[in-house]
Amino acid sequence: MKILHVSAAALIDIDGRVLLTQRPEGKSMAGLWEFPGGKIEVGETPEQALIRELHEELGINTWSSCLAPLTFASHSYEDFHLLMPLFACRKWEGIPHGKEGQSLKWVRPNQLKDYPMPPADLPIVPILRDWL
Repeated sequence: MKILHVSAAALIDIDGRVLLTQRPEGKSMAGLWEFPGGKIEVGETPEQALIRELHEELGINTWSSCLAPLTFASHSYEDFHLLMPLFACRKWEGIPHGKEGQSLKWVRPNQLKDYPMPPADLPIVPILRDWL
């Protein structure tokens, strides 16, 4: 089975809310909410991939020193196995906005469970809630 390496961030604002992005129409699992991030390209570290993806998707800049490893997801889908480190990030430049037309929502940790998410993201929710 193919292993897909993805890197994601829990962007945490000054009020302790977490940013979720909604998967756009036309993508697999469209309409579900997830932590921003994306595929790790050949030759990239998870941190480099996340910095690139946050810039491409949300128009923000951050640095490796601002990415704290928090937890990871490991989940088998039908066609591949997803391995996804999740980093906590509290410092970035710019205001996150959906550069690819995706909806964004700042969510309190105890309300994360109210947003439908891909199966791989679900085990992260209680870890993040308890940590925050």
